[in-house]
Amino acid sequence: MILEIAQLTIRAGQASAFEQAFAKAQRIIASMPGYQSHELQHCIERPDDYVLLVRWATLEDHEVGFRQSPQYQEWKALLHHFYDPFPTVLHYGPVAGL
Repeated sequence: MILEIAQLTIRAGQASAFEQAFAKAQRIIASMPGYQSHELQHCIERPDDYVLLVRWATLEDHEVGFRQSPQYQEWKALLHHFYDPFPTVLHYGPVAGL
């Protein structure tokens, strides 16, 4: 399992609109091969900050299967205009033996 972590900073005053758009966009990501689960968390101290956690079966499921799919273009149209700056996205794997 791979954990994708995206730190999202939303343009000031756009949090509510972002959350509404994400409610639609989450159906896209949930339909992708290799998708396992996701959660969107809202920062308490910084109201324009969120973190998106997505669990994928493999790194390729995210980087190739999702990001190179036609569905990604719909995801992009729904969400990318809210970000300032564009998010940092990193991937994490389990630590052996723990």
